Amino acid sequence: MATAPSPFAPQRYNLRCTLTFGDIYAQILIWMAVIFASLAAGLALMGASKPIVALIGVGLILVLSLPFLLFAFTTTLLNHIALDPSAEQPTGLPD
Repeated sequence: MATAPSPFAPQRYNLRCTLTFGDIYAQILIWMAVIFASLAAGLALMGASKPIVALIGVGLILVLSLPFLLFAFTTTLLNHIALDPSAEQPTGLPD
């Protein structure tokens, strides 16, 4: 009578990343639009003789948008990591 394999037996896995540039393309375009909009607002305020407000505004927009960009990148990356069970047996272990 054959015994069923233990669910706690060591198993090898292959780590694959299925991320493509198309997965993050929209995120890059949106963040570039935010950067260009903040720079346009900064240049408009520079022309209105308020350079300190312009620099603070551009800096604030970039600092506040960067965590959202990093969160979007990391969650997209983590969603595209695949662990596939390997067909080969781990070496050095009894069958």
